Amino acid sequence: MKLGRLNHIGVVTPSIEASIAFWRDTMGAEVIREPFDLPAQGVRVCFVDTPLGAAGGSGGPQIELIEPLGEASPIHGFLAKNPAGGQHHLCFEVPDIHAAKAWFEGQGKKVLGEPRIGAHGTLIFFVHPKDMGGVLTEIMETPKDAH
Repeated sequence: MKLGRLNHIGVVTPSIEASIAFWRDTMGAEVIREPFDLPAQGVRVCFVDTPLGAAGGSGGPQIELIEPLGEASPIHGFLAKNPAGGQHHLCFEVPDIHAAKAWFEGQGKKVLGEPRIGAHGTLIFFVHPKDMGGVLTEIMETPKDAH
């Protein structure tokens, strides 16, 4: 397996609306997608586009803003420990999610659950931070219409 494209950086927030204002007003983000709920994962998400490389333009990695949908949300505990929110995970693309899962497991890495549909509508899974240099890592199958 090879390292794929960095798709997004997940950032947990207590308020997507406040985070949108920060990314727009402080960071100068020009493209902020409409927030939407993912009830199956217990979260509300919003993607902020970043420019691609030094030449600018869109197409760079996104910032995924993640807000819990109630106390049962899996990120509720993260906010309890980090009330202001913060970086939650990195997400890398792979061409074949099932091959990637088998590869990580073959390396002795702890895969957290089975592949499931993520916020981009493609299959994802997470690898435990203890096996990834301290960083929760999301592995995402490259969207068929991407790049």
